[in-house]
Amino acid sequence: MMDERSGELITTACELGVAHPPGYPVFTLLARLAMCLLPSLSPAHSVNLMSSLLGAAACGTLCLTVCRLEGPGPGAVLAGGLFAVSRLSWQWSMVAEVFALNNLFVGLLLFLTASFHCAENAAQRRKIAHVGALCCGLGLCNQHTLVLYVLLIIPWVLHRLYARRELNLHSLVSLGACFFWGFLPYIYLPVSSYLNTARWSWGDQTTLSGLLTHLLRAEYGTFSLAKTESPINMTLMLKAQLNHCVEDLSLPALVLAGIGFLLSSSDRTCRSVSGLITAMLLVYSVFFAWRANLDISRPLLLGVVERFWLQSDAAVCVLAGLGLSRTRTALEGRLGCGGLWKTTGWVLTVALLAHMVHTNHRECDQSTNGVVERFGRELLASVPTDSIILTRGDLPGNSMRYLYYCQGVRPDVRLVDQEMMTYAWYVAKHARHHPGVHFPGRLWHPVHPEGSDTFSLEQFLSYNTQRHVFACIGLSEGDSSWERSFYLWPMGVCDYLVPTQRQFHPERWAQRTRNIYNWSEPHNSFHPASWERVANEEMWQARMKTAFFLFDLAERMQGEGKARLSELSYTLYKEIVEAHSDYPPNWDKNLALACERLLRSGQRGHGVDGLLTCSARHFSLYLQKEPTDPQAAAIRAATADLLKERDKLRQSGRRTTGSLADVQGAAEQV
Repeated sequence: MMDERSGELITTACELGVAHPPGYPVFTLLARLAMCLLPSLSPAHSVNLMSSLLGAAACGTLCLTVCRLEGPGPGAVLAGGLFAVSRLSWQWSMVAEVFALNNLFVGLLLFLTASFHCAENAAQRRKIAHVGALCCGLGLCNQHTLVLYVLLIIPWVLHRLYARRELNLHSLVSLGACFFWGFLPYIYLPVSSYLNTARWSWGDQTTLSGLLTHLLRAEYGTFSLAKTESPINMTLMLKAQLNHCVEDLSLPALVLAGIGFLLSSSDRTCRSVSGLITAMLLVYSVFFAWRANLDISRPLLLGVVERFWLQSDAAVCVLAGLGLSRTRTALEGRLGCGGLWKTTGWVLTVALLAHMVHTNHRECDQSTNGVVERFGRELLASVPTDSIILTRGDLPGNSMRYLYYCQGVRPDVRLVDQEMMTYAWYVAKHARHHPGVHFPGRLWHPVHPEGSDTFSLEQFLSYNTQRHVFACIGLSEGDSSWERSFYLWPMGVCDYLVPTQRQFHPERWAQRTRNIYNWSEPHNSFHPASWERVANEEMWQARMKTAFFLFDLAERMQGEGKARLSELSYTLYKEIVEAHSDYPPNWDKNLALACERLLRSGQRGHGVDGLLTCSARHFSLYLQKEPTDPQAAAIRAATADLLKERDKLRQSGRRTTGSLADVQGAAEQV
């Protein structure tokens, strides 16, 4: 598993359930078939292998497209090879995701378009048009972004049939029938939902409204990537896509794509199809930039967005292949020496592809990558027997879901999705698959839990006091009712929801959560846009959650209790920081604050000079790593006061400071 959705897609295939909107029935059924054909492999391995084969087939269709238009040669190899070894195509052809299958449908439509254009007679055109209509329907059963290509291909085909007097009512009906036959896999959704045998499934498609809600992605936002009101900067999005093309497809490839369009446009026989491919590329890019409502200034969200650029990359690669073929033909026609230009074309193709393989291999080699799966295993292993885990977010939820449902890891626990619990269908469809879990109503409504069929988080927890309940990662915002009757104790990445009657023993809890995970991945060892980076960061930050919790708890206490918790927090922070040479920058800041708080609460036997030095040193280390922190000025002031107080202490030779007022004032700002 290498991204936030792979675990869910594999689990859906394992359970024969329904995937997240719009359902992806073709991918689900193919993934299930792959598991059946490769029983010796793990479910994830078999589906990843299937994606690799689909990705390879997609590259083959792009090669055949150029072959059909220009004949075999370096241009055809460039089109397929360029797409094959480009970073995005390489990455998303090795993971259980829908993009490799969508690439195949894009390639098939491009190949069928070229074949239709080159067809020699009406019978061939009719046959290709019907196959293309079927592929359009099937492709839309996988990923809806394909509709932007389909909406351009259909009128183009109908216009060419009409111009040749080959379009009539009968052909329209038969083409429409083939198109709708392609949608037959969507029957799987209501059938699976009606049977309700899958322990994991999304939505209720047994009604027409439920089916349409799922197909139109109403729960995500129709024609949008996410449920968010973030403003969309089309210019920034298009610029990012262009930068991607230059960096990942290479500048020579873009130049060849432009040449391909220009030279094909000047040829009456090829003008129509090259214009169509270019129009598909432009319309898709502009529309997607308009609707991609994610903040791509954040590397992780840029990684989510850029995988949708694969669909336009396929068109660019075909145009680049056409450009190389057309350039070679033009040079042969003007200068002769056909063998020389053909050899030059092969040399250019091999050199460009070899350079891209060399550039992308290290980043795309995932042969030893098991980070996301190990992340899920560690979370499942950390909770007590018969626990309820309230999952939040795709990464923890889907990684644990795959291990729980497909590999039978920790069958004693129960996974309850916080977001899904807010949908009316979740309890009705899934309560039977969670024996021992009691739901107080029809759905959890974080904002208005007082309805007749709704419940609050406090009520859910009160109904399930017989089990340990953990929240991974965190609790959804909006419902603070649990705070009346429960505490939240840190347990690594997760949090333990404990009744308020239970007494907290700081030393015992610190010992229990110390080294809770067997995690050895170095800090900052993954690309910022990867979900491995997110998993690794969560595991690193989990090491200091108990120390932070004790620090925060001490701030709300007085006297001996405050001093005791401050000392324990400082001890844990110091132990964690000294155990690692490379760690998250915020650890330095937190340790510096812990030193200052221990100074304020009475030192508890620790030397004042040492605490002042430690605090100043780690504030300085933090600013070296995070010089743009908004609190930088306050941190520098606190550091200066700490060093000033230490110098006074050393000059006076006293073992205690007269006053830490200046230090405390500066630290309060931090």
